[in-house]
Amino acid sequence: MDLASLGGLILGFVLVMFGTIQAGLSPLDILNIPSVFITFGGGAAASIISSPMSRLTNFANYTRFAFSPQQTDVANLIVTLVNFSERARREGLLSLEDDLVNLDEPFLRKGIQLVVDGTDPELVRNILETEMQNIANRHGDGIKFWGDLGFYFPAFGMIGTLIGLVQMLKNLGAGDPGAIGSGMAAALITTLYGSLGSNLVALPIQRKLQLRDGDEQTIKAIMIEGILSIQSGDNPRIVKDKLSSFLAPADRSQLDEVAGGP
Repeated sequence: MDLASLGGLILGFVLVMFGTIQAGLSPLDILNIPSVFITFGGGAAASIISSPMSRLTNFANYTRFAFSPQQTDVANLIVTLVNFSERARREGLLSLEDDLVNLDEPFLRKGIQLVVDGTDPELVRNILETEMQNIANRHGDGIKFWGDLGFYFPAFGMIGTLIGLVQMLKNLGAGDPGAIGSGMAAALITTLYGSLGSNLVALPIQRKLQLRDGDEQTIKAIMIEGILSIQSGDNPRIVKDKLSSFLAPADRSQLDEVAGGP
């Protein structure tokens, strides 16, 4: 579990509740069941209408991806690829076949298998880049879905506000001035729900998915370059320098620590 995402979400709701109490209101004062149905139900329905079924069935995976920690340690990955390049130069590419069963990353395992099988380097690159693009497309589905929710929640919050205003004006015409205040409050609560749903939940999750996708694409690019360098028989030091260029300067010292030397 990514504690930053979960902690930020919880902190946001806690601060909103704290601000509500400090304003002299009870959290129950901003609880309105019809507003919940209009804002979140309507926003979810609109997102469902605009989404293919495949995207809907993967909704749980999108959300889990945003809240899951990064599985691949980049420094360890680079060290593994450098070690593979050393062994391949010393013992040949076929020597890597014994390590395939120990690789947990399917993308890396597939690439090494292609190299061991003697696949043409250009074909290896094409296959892996196509796989990487398909991964990006799947991530893009989740990014778009949460972006749609971030767009529709405020829109349906405004629809709920209009419904509340109609109710308020109806009570005014019926000569019930006491109901005007409660009607106005209910109208504004839907706007509040729409803003919270969009800016505290949907859009932050969308942004987190974008960042996670960028990290994933970088990791896959490191794997592709490392695999092709192994296949071409590059010097392990060159392989290390090439792959470390994907890291920020501050992270390259960690690479040396993992490798056990400069």
